Amino acid sequence: MTSDRTLGGTLLASVSRSFYLTIKALPRGLREPVGLGYLLARAADTIADSAEAPVEVRLRQLQAVRGMIEAGADKPALELLKKEIVPRDAAECELISRLGEALNWLESMPVSDRADIVDVLRKITRGQELDLLRFGKGEGINTLQTSAELDEYTYLVAGCVGEFWTRLCFRHLQGFTKLNEIDLRKLGVNFGKGLQLVNILRDLTADLKAGRCYLPLVEFGLDLDAINRTPQLGRAVFESWLAQAVNHLDAAYHYIRAISNWRLRYACILPWHLGMRTLILLREKPPLENSGRVKVSRREVRGVLVKALFWALSNFLLRSERNRLSRAYHCKK
Repeated sequence: MTSDRTLGGTLLASVSRSFYLTIKALPRGLREPVGLGYLLARAADTIADSAEAPVEVRLRQLQAVRGMIEAGADKPALELLKKEIVPRDAAECELISRLGEALNWLESMPVSDRADIVDVLRKITRGQELDLLRFGKGEGINTLQTSAELDEYTYLVAGCVGEFWTRLCFRHLQGFTKLNEIDLRKLGVNFGKGLQLVNILRDLTADLKAGRCYLPLVEFGLDLDAINRTPQLGRAVFESWLAQAVNHLDAAYHYIRAISNWRLRYACILPWHLGMRTLILLREKPPLENSGRVKVSRREVRGVLVKALFWALSNFLLRSERNRLSRAYHCKK
């Protein structure tokens, strides 16, 4: 139990300061499965992003970790993982070194929670594998070809988390919503997709430099050479997906309105609000046409942490904030 507490406390806080705040806000019964699911997903993400290791090694280790999540820890496999994946970040290095503890923690979870964690990690690691297969070779700049590919990717790495989160809520919280599980899960899927689109749009310039583009330019009759020559040409593509992200986060707003537990609402409001504020900043300063990476200031984040308490307790105040964010987004700069 002590190991579980340190994994879900200090280690979780060190690898994700922002999401750690969300987990701390959750009702008690949700913190453990959500925190453990995040740690395992972050470990898989660390493997996928360890550029010092060849793509083939990362793919093999992702498959090995998925196998251990499904079947239990394997000491020789864990030792090989520690040799082949050595992150530069100290917190991520500790996460890989303590993966065996996380897997043992998973084994001790209630059967239903464990099954849900295994299911969501199976999907997340599949999305990470697709990412490596599409972009891992580092030969030129590769781009997704269709909207369906992007939609699949956002579901596998984030939308499925909305499903996972919602299933846990129906199991652990009584009477937290008047919606049925199927409808709330659909909103949860779009909630996750929206947050992932925010990340993709915010990181567009950095991803292009790294040789990858998640936006399907070919559907707009464009290619990367044309956009590199004339960045303004990419505005239509960018704004199209910006609008899609706004639609997804509006589903997130309806997700929040549909739930009554104030702690759960508070935990959901934080990523929703910061996601919307990021989209507003991106519309003001499209990354293809401006240098620098947009980021919500720490001062604003601190303000949201306080104000979200009031939005969590009142649908009227929540709706007012949603309308304010919508006006800010649609205001021409």
